[in-house]
Amino acid sequence: MTGLVLGSGLGMLADAVAVEREIPFADAGLPASSVPGHAGRFLMGKLAGQSVILMQGRVHLYEGHSARDVTAGIRWMAEQGIDRLILTNAAGTLHPDFPPGSWMMLRDHLNLTGTSPLIGPDFVDMTVAYDADWRSQFKCAADEMGMDLHEGVYAGLRGPQYETPAEIKMLRVLGADAVGMSTVLETIQARSLGLKVAAFSCLTNWAAGITPGTLDHHEVLETGKLAAQSMIDLLEKVIGD
Repeated sequence: MTGLVLGSGLGMLADAVAVEREIPFADAGLPASSVPGHAGRFLMGKLAGQSVILMQGRVHLYEGHSARDVTAGIRWMAEQGIDRLILTNAAGTLHPDFPPGSWMMLRDHLNLTGTSPLIGPDFVDMTVAYDADWRSQFKCAADEMGMDLHEGVYAGLRGPQYETPAEIKMLRVLGADAVGMSTVLETIQARSLGLKVAAFSCLTNWAAGITPGTLDHHEVLETGKLAAQSMIDLLEKVIGD
């Protein structure tokens, strides 16, 4: 069974699921999200004929939650029986060839949050955080669909402030192609549970300093909505296969 986590502005992905049961975060023992664009519920049902659990929204470190709280939904879905996990997020793009409105599949990440959901000597190998075979399947499916799916490195920061132009320059030196405020802790938690992981960033805006404009969360939500349909098509194709 597949678990999916929906990021900012990507709630319409839930419309593709034939919902059989709805569970608010509170009923599953999770804190509610205070961020616009995060519904705060689990949807259990079918996508492309396959059983899925959809986590519509997430909580973040910048809301005052701990790393364990942020990843509680991953543990809950694992308890329900998922064996693979698809993460989505909204991110700023640092790569000149990855324009806003397109999607980037994560091949690796930088955990710059300063924390981890793991406790004690839980030494998890993160050499291949994002499953290589699964990435290949998604890439082949995207090519068949004519979808422009980039691959790159995601930098996860704590937030809630957006990055400064100097910080973006630093992230580019470190090898980041996109930047956001989620996903990396969920991936660490999922890998510690033995789940296969794939992750996708909806590139909603240029990162600070790349263009003259300022950053706005409403722009993030709107771009996410516009780009959601191509991801729905990709998920249905790969999960259905």
